[in-house]
Amino acid sequence: MARSEHSAGVVIYTGDPREYLLLHYPSGHWDFPKGHVEAGETDLQAALREVQEETGMRVVDVHPGFLHDFEYYYKREGATIRKSVAYFVGRVPAREVQVSHEHRGFVWLPYEKALERITYRNAKELLEKAERFVAARDASPGKA
Repeated sequence: MARSEHSAGVVIYTGDPREYLLLHYPSGHWDFPKGHVEAGETDLQAALREVQEETGMRVVDVHPGFLHDFEYYYKREGATIRKSVAYFVGRVPAREVQVSHEHRGFVWLPYEKALERITYRNAKELLEKAERFVAARDASPGKA
């Protein structure tokens, strides 16, 4: 039986035109900020903590109504791990990133270029869903 892990993260965007933040992980892939949910934390608390730890940013506006969960399996030290991840979407006011030692770098990209850069299919699907949500939200009268 596979061991289980649970993480949470945020699809971060800023600006007009909208750009998304991608982190470059040591294994070579590009993805969104995320990390393990610690005991006593909600998914949202963990996601916001991880964003701050990995980027130095505080997500100013996490949008209610968006939650995307997925799971995948990977191997670590010969063991199969079942990983579930909960993602939120949020806007930050500035592009100032202080990437942590856990990453090789970062990039801000518009939607189409971010979609090309992201490594894994599940993260591409996440970005597609986030873009539809944010675009609809931005087009709504009286948006928050």
